[in-house]
Amino acid sequence: MTWLIVVISVIFAVSALLTLWRIIVGPSILDRAVASDVLLTLVICALGAEMAINHHTRTLPVLLIVAAVGVFGSISIARFVARKDNTDV
Repeated sequence: MTWLIVVISVIFAVSALLTLWRIIVGPSILDRAVASDVLLTLVICALGAEMAINHHTRTLPVLLIVAAVGVFGSISIARFVARKDNTDV
């Protein structure tokens, strides 16, 4: 079981680093928004894996808060981009 935890941790770490690279380098705000959603999803998956490995549900409120932040962030970015596109026309 220990090697599985190491493999999962490495996969999450590599995915998070690649996602951070896309957030830093991303050519547009939408690329950065998608990358930030992916990063939040990775955090949720990592917390869920930690809950499954340690057999507890103490971090469930944290999962719900992170998911809500992701949804509200995506909505606000979409509204910002839509408003910006409307003024250019």
